[in-house]
Amino acid sequence: MKTVEREFPGFVDVHVHFRDPGMPGAETMHSGAEAARRGGMAGVVTMPNTTPAGDSVEWIRRQIEAPGLPVAIFPSACITRGRLGREVSQMEGLAEAGAAFFTDDGAYVADDKVMEEAMKRAADLNMCICEHAMDPKALAGGVIRDCPLARKLGLGIVSPQVETVAIARDLRLCRETGCRLHIQHISTAEGVEMIRSAQREGLPVTAEATPHHLLLSCEEIKADDAAYKMAPPLGNHEDRAELRRAVKDGVLFFATDHAPHPASSKSLGFAKSANGIIGLETAIPITFEVMVMEEGMSVDAWARAWWELPRTIIRDAEGRLASLGRTIVEIGRERKVDMKRFASLSRNCPYEGMSFCCWPKEA
Repeated sequence: MKTVEREFPGFVDVHVHFRDPGMPGAETMHSGAEAARRGGMAGVVTMPNTTPAGDSVEWIRRQIEAPGLPVAIFPSACITRGRLGREVSQMEGLAEAGAAFFTDDGAYVADDKVMEEAMKRAADLNMCICEHAMDPKALAGGVIRDCPLARKLGLGIVSPQVETVAIARDLRLCRETGCRLHIQHISTAEGVEMIRSAQREGLPVTAEATPHHLLLSCEEIKADDAAYKMAPPLGNHEDRAELRRAVKDGVLFFATDHAPHPASSKSLGFAKSANGIIGLETAIPITFEVMVMEEGMSVDAWARAWWELPRTIIRDAEGRLASLGRTIVEIGRERKVDMKRFASLSRNCPYEGMSFCCWPKEA
């Protein structure tokens, strides 16, 4: 295949974890930002599940004003104080400081009254609430979707209802409050249909699909390897097919949920290892392979799912999105994933040695 260069407005990943402050051995703002640059991203939205949590003006400004970063940082802020789900954060001050949107990512805001108040206040600010849609009551200790490996090892099963119960509650509150709602890392066919229906109804609802949920399925996991463990877990073949169809239809857009962890926390098998997978440096090749090469999505539509659609959920009062650089990709240059070349400090992914034909052009 002849190598062709394509240039687009700067790609934006609206879901990354840089573990800074709190777990710098897994990722820092500088290592994460460099991983984003090498992965072809011009901007990223950092999640607030750090230590301490991102519920303060100081946390927001530290992210935005960090010196020497090669990509723009758009920090999200906590929905609730400390991400504890008990009391709504100081949303107005966080918005003024530059928060991109509100999320307690990694935790579901289970208290209906707290979430209702948060959505009312976010609506008044014309800001998006982004939800980690996994109801802990329905989770019941599950770590993996039903599949041959889960049955072989006797692992706790995560039912689709863990996601759909959470989405149903949030759609009801979206309908009642008028708040813009974004569902993070959607993983089930049932959840996709709920988003489709909400969008047809005219609700201000969006959702994202990750490269790993689009590429992999739980039926393909052959060993007790926590490189495949994430929250939400990988779906089955039907889930994957519906996610791909929804991206192609413009119902979903891309985000990585880049979640670095040290090897020590990912070497304990499915039952005990941490959730999460890194994805910034493989996002472009994986999504291009899945959606363009396998599903026939146009290159322009694929690119819009990385640059145009993600920007719709970001509050950008300072106008920084307009000044982002460009993303240039090389199509037709076959290359294998080599984690030794990663800028990320972590290696928790199963992609080593996989070959793809579209990569960001190296500066």
